[in-house]
Amino acid sequence: MPEGNGTVALAFSGGLDTTVCVPLLKEEYGYDDVIGVTVDVGQPEYEFDEAEETAEALDVEHFVVDAKAEFADLCLRSVTANADYQGYPLGTALARPVIATAILDVAKEQGCSAVAHGCTGKGNDQLRFEAVWRDSDLEVIAPVRELGLTREWENEYAAEKDLPVEGGDGGRYSIDTNIWSRSIEGSELEDPGTIPDDDIYKWTENPDGKESELLEIEFEDGIAVAVDGEELNSVDLIQTVNETAGAHGIGRTDMMEDRMLGLKVRENYEHPAATVLLTAHEALEGLVLTQEERQFKAQVDQQWSHKAYQGLIDAPIVEALEGFIDSTQERVTGTVTVKLEGGHCRPVARDSEYAVYSEEAASFDSEDVTGGIEQKDATGVAKYHGFQSRLAKQVTAKVKANKENEAVADGGDPESQE
Repeated sequence: MPEGNGTVALAFSGGLDTTVCVPLLKEEYGYDDVIGVTVDVGQPEYEFDEAEETAEALDVEHFVVDAKAEFADLCLRSVTANADYQGYPLGTALARPVIATAILDVAKEQGCSAVAHGCTGKGNDQLRFEAVWRDSDLEVIAPVRELGLTREWENEYAAEKDLPVEGGDGGRYSIDTNIWSRSIEGSELEDPGTIPDDDIYKWTENPDGKESELLEIEFEDGIAVAVDGEELNSVDLIQTVNETAGAHGIGRTDMMEDRMLGLKVRENYEHPAATVLLTAHEALEGLVLTQEERQFKAQVDQQWSHKAYQGLIDAPIVEALEGFIDSTQERVTGTVTVKLEGGHCRPVARDSEYAVYSEEAASFDSEDVTGGIEQKDATGVAKYHGFQSRLAKQVTAKVKANKENEAVADGGDPESQE
């Protein structure tokens, strides 16, 4: 462990874990001073108020960094890769590198000799934070993991030290919120057989009785830039779609997630805007990209998403993947209209000047098609289509029949010749 005699920058939320980390960094690690850094990626305002109040009560210098725009830009960029992990849009995974980088910047500006987080040794966030921090000369400290702390121990320690925490953890669920997603886990939700109450959701309403609504999303080079004809910056666009789609109950995920360390956990997520934008973007790609591009891009998207889930968005492989993604997005410009209804979002209209589509060629009512192609031209293709498979079956049947005939001629059992 480090000898101390310096200042450590702590990723600070004001919750139980980071609150107990403050005295522990001084008592167990010998640091002279602790500063708290909270990074704004779209959390509710009350979380900043609580963090500020807790920092003041602990006599900790508190820094708040506004990274909403940077994070929102990354979220919209993730849409170009149709990014998801095991079926849900990436949220926390995208936020952690942004948060870690902001904390590292403050730590360097304030002359800190170390950075610290309150993550446990069982989750993904420890790896995402440290992937950024370990690329610096600062010491990396993880008190909860390194000291093997449990929630029970932390509660007792907080009571003993009279630390400013509400009932230990301030609620029965572990909730992480940013502008792109809201995750809910813990308590009875850890039982996969438990059906969650609707009150765990804050962004998405019960859609019963809600009339359907159409929403038009405009893209430029794969990036969403406008909603219903109104151009918006990345933060406002995401917030607008979150509110509109959330009112229709869109964007709920209840899943068993495989974490990086191999643990399987039950997670509940809300992500209205992410669901709508990913749905619309994929629909536009379906209009403007060729079949081969779509097939290959699915593999590229999967690799991009996997690295993003790991928090490694700056890895060399990601830069290479984005070279292909960016080249395809040059034509992903146009509008998509989606229908919001009953907790679901589906594309109902698409338009782009780059559409790889000919209405005349596809129409059942026209023979005058692009390229001079006529229906009868497909006859030759139809004859060849499946030819090899048909031939293989014919050859197999012929060989089998010959063996059976030979066996009968020899007075044997045809089955024994198989």
